[in-house]
Amino acid sequence: MRKKGSRGPGIREVMRYDLPASLVVFLVALPLSLGIAIASDAPVLAGLIAAVVGGIVAGLIGGSALQVSGPAAGLTVVVADMVANFGWRVTCFITVGAGVLQILFGLSRIAGAALAIAPVVVHAMLAGIGITIALQQIHVLLGGSSASSAWENVTSLPAGLADIETSDALVGGTVIAVLLIWPLLPAAVRKVPGPLVAIVGATALTIVFGLDVERISIDGNFFEAITLPELPDSSWGAVLLGVLTVALIASVESLLSAVAVDKMHTGPRSDLNRELLGQGSANITSGMLGGLPVTGVIVRSTTNVNSGARTSASAVMHGVWVLVFAALLTGLVEQIPMAALAGLLVVIGIQLVKLAHMRIALRTGDLWVYVITVLAVVFLNLLEGVGIGLAVAIGLVVWRVVRAEIVSEPSGTDGAQWTVRVRGSLSFLSLPKLNKALAQVPDRAHLTLELDTDFLDHAASEMLEDFRWAHEAGGGTVLIVEKGRARLVDAPHRPPRRHTSGFAGLTPWRNRTESETSITTDRPAALRSVLGGVHEYENEHADALRAMLADVTESQDPDSLFVTCADSRVLPNVITASGPGDLFTVRNVGNLIPTDSDDDVSVEAALEFAVGELGVSSIVVCGHSSCGAMHALLDSEASGGSAVSETSAERSPIQRWLRHAIPSRVAFRHGHPAGRAAAERGLPEVDQLAVVNVAKQIETLARHPLVGRAAAEARLRIVGLYFDIATARVYEVTPQSIAPVAGEASAGALGSRHRDRATTSAHP
Repeated sequence: MRKKGSRGPGIREVMRYDLPASLVVFLVALPLSLGIAIASDAPVLAGLIAAVVGGIVAGLIGGSALQVSGPAAGLTVVVADMVANFGWRVTCFITVGAGVLQILFGLSRIAGAALAIAPVVVHAMLAGIGITIALQQIHVLLGGSSASSAWENVTSLPAGLADIETSDALVGGTVIAVLLIWPLLPAAVRKVPGPLVAIVGATALTIVFGLDVERISIDGNFFEAITLPELPDSSWGAVLLGVLTVALIASVESLLSAVAVDKMHTGPRSDLNRELLGQGSANITSGMLGGLPVTGVIVRSTTNVNSGARTSASAVMHGVWVLVFAALLTGLVEQIPMAALAGLLVVIGIQLVKLAHMRIALRTGDLWVYVITVLAVVFLNLLEGVGIGLAVAIGLVVWRVVRAEIVSEPSGTDGAQWTVRVRGSLSFLSLPKLNKALAQVPDRAHLTLELDTDFLDHAASEMLEDFRWAHEAGGGTVLIVEKGRARLVDAPHRPPRRHTSGFAGLTPWRNRTESETSITTDRPAALRSVLGGVHEYENEHADALRAMLADVTESQDPDSLFVTCADSRVLPNVITASGPGDLFTVRNVGNLIPTDSDDDVSVEAALEFAVGELGVSSIVVCGHSSCGAMHALLDSEASGGSAVSETSAERSPIQRWLRHAIPSRVAFRHGHPAGRAAAERGLPEVDQLAVVNVAKQIETLARHPLVGRAAAEARLRIVGLYFDIATARVYEVTPQSIAPVAGEASAGALGSRHRDRATTSAHP
């Protein structure tokens, strides 16, 4: 089957890339599968069955091109517990049930929801599993046997060290030493998988020196190990809980592994819902054949990517190689010492505890979540540990969201001036802290209450109003300064909401309430929005802008002269992601470059200053969709040309100005290449003219004495842009074409939006 978004591998590509990669993955998977089966208290060959099924079934059906599936260390603790409680064949039934549940997950398309689990909980879960595995296998490595609980393994460790079996410890220590040294060796040596070298080397050591160690015991061959599942006689509630546990853990581990693998290569992205179908199918098959539960495994998948695999054929072939080995060479498995696999599992367990994850948890303030989850997984069980970890993580998020930073302090030397600062989300949960801060303010003091809040509910506003009334009645004063987006005046009249401003300072006045646009009612209505905006800027954005202006306070050194339309919808600094001092901006109706300066010398003066004095490296002419100036040009043509005529005796200022755009209209009607390119993209006529107008202004600039000379000497580049308001995308315009600045992927949206757009007139 082909993966979504891929063309299917060719034989030559498979032989060149996937075949060698599959052999490397096979060599890594073989010892890991045996070790995980032993750690799970399952039949040894159950690990190989799961490796075969995971490679072939999940590889053919799953939605991740380069993920490799098989038995995973993340489920060893769960499987061992189920084997102890229900027996092996009922555990196989649980694996089948988990596979069915995973298929239902995939069909319901909820795979993305599994990724909502906090990464710190997943990291801690894996660390807890790793510690549990290491505590179990250290006893096997010392020549003893592991206990059923982590606490027993910890408390019995001193006795195990006192009664150590030298041969077993030597074999296990050899494996550990090889695995630790292997990453430090040259790359040419590391092409051979370290786990394989460690296991083969330790086995050879026991044979050469005749060491008396316990070896793997297998009853029958690979095909005799195939076992049908068995229905439980009782305890159906516990069995169903086991099904849910295996399904959830296997699904989350597989999906997280698939996402991680996607970050390692540039091929097709994973279809997560289809990946669940593949994992579910593999678990049904593995359970029906007597194999361990299957998940996507990050160790094998990383090896697959690093070995140069290109398609899922590598994962499938790795499963075939495991099958061939298991069917023909099972006798070799019985030569492997138990202590060797114990050493391998100790290293695997320790490697699941990653210092990088701890450092991230420490930096992000999630260390308590990590520590509590690890301890709960190790000393309780996996499901309870994850549940406790999620509960702590959710509680931490709620605390961070609802808490407010509240500070109360005197702001003067005489104790008569006080300031209370509130920052964050102010809700009823913060009222005790707020009340404590307000209680510190002396009677008759002059209080400044600074509210920098993004959320404010009615309970908080009511407390503040009550305090204000009581404090002023006692002879004090209260000045409330609201710096945040939430407003006291709104709290009694509508449900609280979290306020966001999008682009800083760019919330349109028309979308604001009266309280957000007016600073006082004695201002003329026409000025309330402007002055209210200034008030908001002073409170919320001035400090940030002051820091950005620090290096341009004395002079300017812009990179570009930006000529654009006076239209209120065009935002030069936003669409170019530029800041103060980057653009020397000229705006006029229709973004025109006049060919003579009899009527207006402003553009000519800007060109002379920008090129001659400031030394800009580029001049940008930016037009836009639905331009009122272009509408006027087309309307004048429809009315016989009188509206914008070069011979009219009486012309309005706009008519006199737009005569500079007549060459653009003429070029458009004569089939200018830029206009044809715009038409091919589905732009309406007025926007085709806008594109041609940009191209004509570029041509005018190229003929300008000062600008043209600078461009010819490669000191200056002339660029044309077109801003599509409906899609908020920017396109580059040349005298011959129009193309998306961000790539052709965005071109389709341009045409489709424009074909549906009405061509009514708009202000320029």
